[in-house]
Amino acid sequence: MADSAKLDRIVADARRAADQRSLTYRDQALKIYPWVCGRCARTFTRENVRELTVHHRDHNHDNNPSDGSNWELLCVYCHDNEHQRQLEATGGGEASPAVATHSPFADLKAMLERKK
Repeated sequence: MADSAKLDRIVADARRAADQRSLTYRDQALKIYPWVCGRCARTFTRENVRELTVHHRDHNHDNNPSDGSNWELLCVYCHDNEHQRQLEATGGGEASPAVATHSPFADLKAMLERKK
């Protein structure tokens, strides 16, 4: 009997957890959209769907309308690329490389003339 009660509790906890997951925007997006990356068109299955992420089009993770209008599914690679592009566009990415101020060949002609 104790095993039966424990099993019932485990099943109830699992169902509660599944219900909680179904409320997340990722699970909602996976139900709304086909499992295809919106950029590279890679197709996903149950075996690799963990590599499919939800991208917020307006970059606001609190903007989660139930119709999915602010979401698109992107593979992890395209998602990282999209966020890197956003950082660079807003100046938050890597700093531009410094412009060289030294010219190693500036005095080359004079040095060659002196050797003659």
